[in-house]
Amino acid sequence: MILSEIRAYLQTHKRAALKDMACRFNTEPDALRGMLDKWIAKGRVEKLPQGTPCSGCTLCDPGDIEIYVWKEAICLPD
Repeated sequence: MILSEIRAYLQTHKRAALKDMACRFNTEPDALRGMLDKWIAKGRVEKLPQGTPCSGCTLCDPGDIEIYVWKEAICLPD
């Protein structure tokens, strides 16, 4: 798994739970966090506050969910 795969996944899905991405990339959540931290440092990904619900289901404990959002580039006027 490389950073560009994570970027492509988040650009397509706009937001995703860490558990979902760990399943998708068949990797441990801690390894994925490290890669997501690189995108966060670049200002392209945001980690939503703990307790943010994922997609409206009630199967997961919101306290256990980590959701990451892809931040589109903002074009500033000249």
